[in-house]
Amino acid sequence: MRILASLLASAAVFAAAEAAPAVNPGALPKLGTVDARFQSYNVEMIEVTGGAFWKPYGAPDVAPDGPTPAGMDPKIYAYRTPKDLYNPRLRMLAAALGPSYVRVSGTWANATYFADTDTPPAKPPAGFNGLLTRAQWKGVVDFAHAVDAKIVTSFALSTGTRDANGVWTPETAKPWLAYTKSIGGEIAAAEFANEPSLVALMSVPKGYDAAQWGRDFKLWRAFLKETSPGTLVLGPGAVGDKPGPGNPAEGRNDFMSAAAMETASGPGVDAFSYHHYGDVSERCHGKQTLDKALSEEWLARTSGARAVYASLRDHYGPGKPLWLTEVGDAACGGNPWAKTFADSFRYLDQLGRLAKDGVQTVMHNTLAISDYGMIDEKTLKPRPNYWAALLWRRLMGTTVLDSTVPLQQGLHVYAHCEAGVKGGVTLLVINNDAKPSSLQLASRAQRYTLSEAKIDDGGVRLNGRTLALTKDGKLPVLKGVPAKAGTVTFDPETITFLAVPEAKNKSCGI
Repeated sequence: MRILASLLASAAVFAAAEAAPAVNPGALPKLGTVDARFQSYNVEMIEVTGGAFWKPYGAPDVAPDGPTPAGMDPKIYAYRTPKDLYNPRLRMLAAALGPSYVRVSGTWANATYFADTDTPPAKPPAGFNGLLTRAQWKGVVDFAHAVDAKIVTSFALSTGTRDANGVWTPETAKPWLAYTKSIGGEIAAAEFANEPSLVALMSVPKGYDAAQWGRDFKLWRAFLKETSPGTLVLGPGAVGDKPGPGNPAEGRNDFMSAAAMETASGPGVDAFSYHHYGDVSERCHGKQTLDKALSEEWLARTSGARAVYASLRDHYGPGKPLWLTEVGDAACGGNPWAKTFADSFRYLDQLGRLAKDGVQTVMHNTLAISDYGMIDEKTLKPRPNYWAALLWRRLMGTTVLDSTVPLQQGLHVYAHCEAGVKGGVTLLVINNDAKPSSLQLASRAQRYTLSEAKIDDGGVRLNGRTLALTKDGKLPVLKGVPAKAGTVTFDPETITFLAVPEAKNKSCGI
């Protein structure tokens, strides 16, 4: 039986090599460029202030102390203390992903009050359910400076921010921006609110609709441009829009479509922003399963969402860049396997697709909280997605090339100029199939292959060696292995970067 299995495996490799597409890295044409901070991440506002966030799987079914977002079941949350943004390991890991954007927002930011005093109150005033202190916000500013990140955020728009007629006013936002400036901070870009599509989660007055959103957005935009003219206006920050007519969410009193918001608010954004999750997680009764985590249908959901929002951008803000300001495997904290190698296929395929399609920045949710965090929130040990992100940062530059390989099961090939290497090219090859695949490569390369015995294991191996911090808590050296020109084969369910420093591609700086 072992001999037969070996023969079958050899036959599969031979067949894959026979059908292998040919790639000449030196001749790949340029498609465009992405922001230098293309690969970015979220730190939730609730991490900064402390409070209830998604309850870990298997934890007791007990409602947390303190408020939870309106309209949600309190039992799916658990209390977290404020995150220490001065922690040396957290800063070291985040800095290795720089330059980046750090987006500090989330549902909780919609109703968070900034206490502009060194002696903050014990609880927020009426109309708010979260309290952000000066010390906590200074921690964000100091963190951003330390890790080469620029701050992206959103503003509170809950009932506490409104006048007697229910109209948003900037009175609680003014001291926040003034304090940020006073400590040497800067807000690079901002959305008015986090996911305004989901009206029930915004803590706004009952009956809030697109017309009121448009009125408030215009007031906020004018205030921001006058008070912080260097801050980019992002919008609408929508999530959940469906393609084509008959959107099942359209017309519901707890949902505002991006089209309705943009029609009401009018032109004026500097970048068209949106959020995307392929599904909600098991916590919120999502239906995605591990056995579909590498499927073409699951991976293609990224392209489907981008197409919807790109079409809306073309109509409401033609020529504006697309920003994906929040994304993960699944909303509501991620699925149980979000912390495993299985999700790295989604993570890296998403980056490859979106760069190729012109999205300028992608902010993963999150850096270090809940199951979709790239770093374990308790141990601060990197998870597989962190190592995937680190390899992307080290190897994939900002110039996007056409790999010339059609997207197919078992062979997703993306190409960029190699980071920091004139003329160099890096290929990202994702084999999301249960059988091997191959390419005919015109140049020798350095190979970095990510794999794991079982894709839902919590670890990941680089060229066969398990990735982990060193004994003294530092990042290890990430070494490639030589790959000769000719047939390069990719094992089932693996992710490979092929760095070709000698490609001499004219689009890559020579």
